[in-house]
Amino acid sequence: MSTKEAGLQSGTTETKTSRLLVICVDRDDDIGIKAGVITPVVGRNACIEAAQRLALEDPEDADSNSIFAAVKTFEDLTSKGYQAEVALVSGTQNKGVQGDEKIVSQVKTIALRFAANGSVIVSDGEDDESVIPIIQNVLPIVSVKRVVMRASRTVEYSYAVLGRYLKTIAFDSKYSKFFLGVPGMLLLIGGVATVLGLTREIFAVLVSILGGAFLIRAFDIDRAWTNWNKPTPGGFIRTFTLVAGIVMILASLTAGIGAAVPGITTKPDSILKLVLNQQTTGLFVSGMLPFLWMGIGCIFGGSLLSSWFKGSIRSITDILRLIVLVTLYPVVSQFTTIMIKGESPFTLLPPLLIGLAVILISASLLFHKYRKKKGGEVLSE
Repeated sequence: MSTKEAGLQSGTTETKTSRLLVICVDRDDDIGIKAGVITPVVGRNACIEAAQRLALEDPEDADSNSIFAAVKTFEDLTSKGYQAEVALVSGTQNKGVQGDEKIVSQVKTIALRFAANGSVIVSDGEDDESVIPIIQNVLPIVSVKRVVMRASRTVEYSYAVLGRYLKTIAFDSKYSKFFLGVPGMLLLIGGVATVLGLTREIFAVLVSILGGAFLIRAFDIDRAWTNWNKPTPGGFIRTFTLVAGIVMILASLTAGIGAAVPGITTKPDSILKLVLNQQTTGLFVSGMLPFLWMGIGCIFGGSLLSSWFKGSIRSITDILRLIVLVTLYPVVSQFTTIMIKGESPFTLLPPLLIGLAVILISASLLFHKYRKKKGGEVLSE
């Protein structure tokens, strides 16, 4: 064998025995948030298990396919004679500097453990690939593989899906009243205004209608109103307590004014000085406090009874709202006393500490009770 041939064979062997690390990058940490998997995940079987857990939690997430693609790349490299290892690293939900630092730290740890001299990056998009320059500072990158999912097989299928959406918008009253009703009303008013020569005046009306429609849909006001008026015991209770609570809150303003007026001993020079007067403000808040708290408590109590009739676990949040409302009353009451009589602000500390202790104990007991009852169900607002 010639010297040249021996050198070529030596170079080929060195390439085949390169220690390559196949890295699957999940920059927004879907694997941790959705599947509860703590990264880094190293090894073929561990990565497959992580991908399966993510696929079960969210079958539509493309990151599970990226992990399977990384495992496939690892198997291909191993079959071709490379010394390879596969690993999954992740950042944080908010991405940014903190998440990228986490990715770099994990890559450093795995590279040192495996003694890798090169890496192959597997990702499902440009967002994950944005960390390539960062990883390259830690470990040379030999190749980058992007995983693209085939969402639909034919153009005809895409047209069928689009047609289904258009049919839903046109014939489903739940969607047509907004997507067709609002634009239709605006066009009709605009046409009539143009004929009558009232284009300038009607423009303000059109903008107001459009803005109101956007607000109603954005904050689910229409859906909330429908739920409040359902002919059920919970619906009637919530409607009654809402109206009663609003009436009490309005009555608290009258009570506050009635308490503040006798306390004005001198004629104020202006309304601003009257409002900024410490004693007057304290008397006003002290007078309105009982009715205001009863009104808010009435609304919260109606929500609690409605959730209780439904057997909903959301009743725990309603109970906690009432507890917070009750514990805040002594704090606000003491604050008004400080404003009226000029007492020391340190007198606020006892009701604050007692209220905080009551809230912590109540929250712990309620969450423990309901989590045990519902088998660990997560509570949400």
